[in-house]
Amino acid sequence: MENTTVLISGASVGGPALAYWLTRHGFDVTVVEISDGPRPGGQAIDVRGPALEVANRMGVLDEIRAARVAMRGMSMVDADGKELFRSEERTITGGDLDSPDVEILRDDLSQILSGAAGDSVEYLYGDSIAGLEQGADGVRVYFASGVQRDFDLVVGADGLHSNTRRLVFGPEDRFITHLGTYLGVWTAPNLLGLDEWQVFHQVPGSSWGGGVMSVRDNREVRVYLGFEAAEPIAYDYRDTAAQQRLLAERLEGGGWELPRLLETMRDAPDFHFDAMAQVHMDSWSSGRVVLLGDAGYCGSPLSGQGTSMAMVGAYVLAGELKEARGDHEAAFTAYERELRGYVTANQELALTNKARVEAQQAADSGDADEVIDFQDFGEIVNSLVLKSY
Repeated sequence: MENTTVLISGASVGGPALAYWLTRHGFDVTVVEISDGPRPGGQAIDVRGPALEVANRMGVLDEIRAARVAMRGMSMVDADGKELFRSEERTITGGDLDSPDVEILRDDLSQILSGAAGDSVEYLYGDSIAGLEQGADGVRVYFASGVQRDFDLVVGADGLHSNTRRLVFGPEDRFITHLGTYLGVWTAPNLLGLDEWQVFHQVPGSSWGGGVMSVRDNREVRVYLGFEAAEPIAYDYRDTAAQQRLLAERLEGGGWELPRLLETMRDAPDFHFDAMAQVHMDSWSSGRVVLLGDAGYCGSPLSGQGTSMAMVGAYVLAGELKEARGDHEAAFTAYERELRGYVTANQELALTNKARVEAQQAADSGDADEVIDFQDFGEIVNSLVLKSY
């Protein structure tokens, strides 16, 4: 086996999943995470299709199911809070309630995946990669803390705004496609008294607005508020106060509970705000550096498949490195060959979901003049058959 020391940047979902599989296959893994510890918060995310089988092979599927978000249904309300319709069969965030898919809070899933690898993984919290120098025999990594270390391989699992991608491949505007929407997510008290329920409000004339879903035995809610913007907005994605001002300005004057929900974001311990966007790259690797999940092929929350793609990507990347006995060039090529079609199809789901909402708006207003034959969600989600490594 060659190239056995691996640095992973990012400790959310893809990073811990990859750490598990790499250590199982005999690699020595270090994870660097810019946050001071495991990052709290994040939206409810979905583990679907082959990602369920990845979890099963990790031995954590039962634990993930036990931690799933409990939902009885959802309501859609108007600006006055009047219920327009309700469903006890499906929800906006998780889809069909009788589906085998698992909806779980991002921080809960991250904790489960991190715990699966045990103590064999080294975590460097509160640090990040400041520079990389690739050589014939490895990668010299310069950390923001001032430390320098050498690794055989580096994996960027650090999200939409991947620092690893920027350092190796160039500015993010070369790779990011804006999808016309911004979304804020945070934790708040259960001020609506929801009982395993979610309520959403769509701003008139828009495909966005906001909603809340009760979590953690109804003790709290996760808030989702968003707005449309045809062109990307320039802002500092690490300046939380500026992001909160932007969200409040864009939703000013909104009906329902939007003003009260906006007030709760000021004290939220886990406020997160970002664009609905995708990442498209001709190659996910360069030399000894490879990208995983959102860093290399973000589908956006509109696809509903970011988490599953990251977990499946971690399984395949680690498996191909094992098969190639650490030959990174062969492994990275096989990783991309195995996943490229699946990723492309799942990224298309985001555009399909967006078009479906727009078609529904047109139908409601009487402007629709044709029936659109949309992709079959389940067929695409389950289209990849996992190899055994």
